[in-house]
Amino acid sequence: MWCLRFRRFVGAPLDVRVPDRSRAGATGRTLACVDQEERIALFLDYENLAIGARDYLGGMTFDLRPIADALAERGRVVVRRAYADWSYFDEDRRMLTRSHVELIDIPQRMGASRKNAADIKMAVDALELAFERDYISTFVFGTGDSDFTPLVQKLRELNKRVIGFGVEKTTSALLPPACDEFLYYDRLEGVEVPPAPTRRGRPARAPQAEPQLPAQESQLQAAADGSGRDADALAALVAQTVAGLQGSSSGAVTASTLKRTLLRKDPTFNEADYGFRAFGELLRHLAAQNVVELTEGPARGDLEVTLPEQGDREEAFKLLRSVILDLAGRDGSVPLSGLKNQLRKVRPDFSEKKLGYRSFLQFCKAAATTRAVDLRWSADADDYLLTAKTES
Repeated sequence: MWCLRFRRFVGAPLDVRVPDRSRAGATGRTLACVDQEERIALFLDYENLAIGARDYLGGMTFDLRPIADALAERGRVVVRRAYADWSYFDEDRRMLTRSHVELIDIPQRMGASRKNAADIKMAVDALELAFERDYISTFVFGTGDSDFTPLVQKLRELNKRVIGFGVEKTTSALLPPACDEFLYYDRLEGVEVPPAPTRRGRPARAPQAEPQLPAQESQLQAAADGSGRDADALAALVAQTVAGLQGSSSGAVTASTLKRTLLRKDPTFNEADYGFRAFGELLRHLAAQNVVELTEGPARGDLEVTLPEQGDREEAFKLLRSVILDLAGRDGSVPLSGLKNQLRKVRPDFSEKKLGYRSFLQFCKAAATTRAVDLRWSADADDYLLTAKTES
């Protein structure tokens, strides 16, 4: 009987089912979307993060949730590892375990000093992962230690994207420029730093209640409350970057391309630091200030960014010409040195960078190209001399 059943089993045709592609369309699209997502490996130098949050963020406990939310916007976190001597962080172990973080224990009390043992182990594991798992495209390191800079540089040589994050006051100045992007933990959404304790004394008078603004107006007010220098620097940075991209590529400058370029220039760049919830909102604000112009881009939701038409530049060239005429000496020329300050006396908000020029000299050369002024080098004056051209 057993042999009969065995022969029937062996002789039976295999039931090979071809998947119904008409019904698998949704699944196929889902898998395609998953394949296009960034795969992220997260490594935490936990002692650095925990002590930094405790000592410099009002004694608060490090919370993984804000950084997890930030990374969820950037891709799928497929590896989570934290390195420390966990005998010192017993409560934190529970929080990390609930977040599915693999805890790598590096005991510190083993006869000799093992201060750098966790750092070395983390670096070795990251490199091993980079070679063994090609599908991991992004490495995230939670630390502020500059000792990880060579590791970051090596991973970028291996065509890996590297994101760093750490407590701002404990982060070395060498680490953020080495990364593709760097996030300061205390600036992340969801991190509420306790206020610094104040001295006890006479109770202060209760402040008068301020009228509540609508949500949109309060947000614009928050952006305007930033220092004017920061707002001008932001506008100059964006305009200069757009001008550079337009000059170096023949294609359209999209919002996504602009954001990636800004992060390459400054890995700590974050539009939230200027009071904006999204990069598109920042661009719309700059468009309202006539710093850039926005049109529909090649992809839906990815706007094309250009500099304004020549109207503002022509006005700036006219301003330059009029100032030169007012300051011209006997020979009708004005030295370049100090000329920019003279323009700002007439128009305090003048900035050549808002017009997309990297320097005032480049702005003057552009004015000379349009024949608004004449620009020449003088060996006697050891400076450029500008002369206003007479209108014909």
